[in-house]
Amino acid sequence: MLIGLIRTMRPKQWFKNVFIFAPLVFDEKLFEMRYLGRTVAGFILLCLTSGTVYIINDLADIDRDRNHPKKRHRPLASGELGIGVARMAAVVIPLVALPLGFLLDAGLGAILAGYLVVQIAYSFWLKNLVIIDVMIVASGFLLRVAAGVPLVEAERFSPWLYVCMTLLALLIGFGKRRHELVLLKDEAGGHRAALQQYNLSLLDHIISIVTASTLLAYALYTFSAPNLPRNHTMMLTIPFVLYGIFRYLYLMHVRELGGAPEEIVLSDRALQVAILFWGLSVVVVMYILR
Repeated sequence: MLIGLIRTMRPKQWFKNVFIFAPLVFDEKLFEMRYLGRTVAGFILLCLTSGTVYIINDLADIDRDRNHPKKRHRPLASGELGIGVARMAAVVIPLVALPLGFLLDAGLGAILAGYLVVQIAYSFWLKNLVIIDVMIVASGFLLRVAAGVPLVEAERFSPWLYVCMTLLALLIGFGKRRHELVLLKDEAGGHRAALQQYNLSLLDHIISIVTASTLLAYALYTFSAPNLPRNHTMMLTIPFVLYGIFRYLYLMHVRELGGAPEEIVLSDRALQVAILFWGLSVVVVMYILR
């Protein structure tokens, strides 16, 4: 039962919560132990909060998941985890995580509470609204980044990074909708109501627009953000971003992946290498070459 509960909380998707570390890195406080410790604590609380959202989402979608070729194997849909236990966990975990969040920092507590409210609204209503559904998912990534700002008392964190994060999340979100449409075909509407209002042509156009916007926004950030080195060395990180996004598009269109972004990142070695080199290049530029 415990294993089923943990699986329902989607530990594989917790890697998305690493975006809480973005303010720590880009505000040049990565090696300050006080701020590092606060961010690690915030990461744990964010994992608990996002895990609660996944429990609630599976409770709301239990009937639809039973008709999905992959999601029917989830603990709640398969009967491995009892509904009563899931409901209790969905109440108890926030009662622990949210007060701890406010105790760590009032700003973090407010963001965690806002994230939980928005995602609950998504689970029961907003996920049925075409385009809005993906925008709400993208807001979750934005809040992950924002959660790290008060923890490090950020002074030099550029608003451009919020724009880049939002656009990247939109790219991933619309890519996921495209994968669902391709995978489920005529049964797509039965799994997710909003899928009835999407088609491949629309999604491909949106993905093209968002891809171009993401690359442009990141390029503008690298030479216009006031907190970056004046020698514009942050522009050296652009090739890694280009390759990473192009690799993701390749996996989406050629390999027909994209349904679970966390599985792509954890399984595709080329994408992992691109992310690793991007992260290392950012640290070198921010902490050595400036």
